[in-house]
Amino acid sequence: MGIITRLTSTVIITAAVGLGSGFTAGAAEQEIRVTGPAASGLPPYVAVITPVTTERLGKSWREGCPLGPDQLRLINLSVLGFDGKVYRGELVVDKAVATEVARTFGDLYFNRYPIERMETVEKYDADDDKSMEANNTSAFNCRPITGGTAWSNHSYGRAIDINPVQNPYISRSGAVYPPNGAPYVDRTRTDQGLIHADDSTVRAFESRGWQWGGYWETPIDYQHFEKP
Repeated sequence: MGIITRLTSTVIITAAVGLGSGFTAGAAEQEIRVTGPAASGLPPYVAVITPVTTERLGKSWREGCPLGPDQLRLINLSVLGFDGKVYRGELVVDKAVATEVARTFGDLYFNRYPIERMETVEKYDADDDKSMEANNTSAFNCRPITGGTAWSNHSYGRAIDINPVQNPYISRSGAVYPPNGAPYVDRTRTDQGLIHADDSTVRAFESRGWQWGGYWETPIDYQHFEKP
């Protein structure tokens, strides 16, 4: 299915209130509401972008990370689950890309791309392995790159891992992460949640300047999208 066009959207920006300490004075809450065609059978897509506090980030952030909490935003958004029902998911991203991330997931939503789970990683003690094993779609996590010491793009809130079980990471040695994603190394599979080259999910990100790790030669990271 291609990206649905002729969607109508409304953006509402209000002063942030009741969010506790840790956000910049004058920060705003932004709501993006998109109504799809009646034929979609889906309720409007709603994404709410708010400041995020140190307390809310939990173990995913610490002193010395390349971005401070004031440079990050929490997105609470509509997600179509594997069971076909609509849920609310949450991502933390760089504030500079928050609006485009919210709109990208609106495209995925109306294209009926399903996401099994979307929780911020402090709920997994900021342990990337635990998050992946749970098939959790996530973004910000202040950590080194896999197998290295440099900061991952996740530390900058400019990388998103989607359905990591169906879209595993394959290391240079051939190891598969998460291990329960091993059956999905076979990319001829058509299970729900798989991402394939030039499909509507890849195009939704690419249209906004994001890159897909599934095009890499080694390692290959089918779950991964990043904004340079």
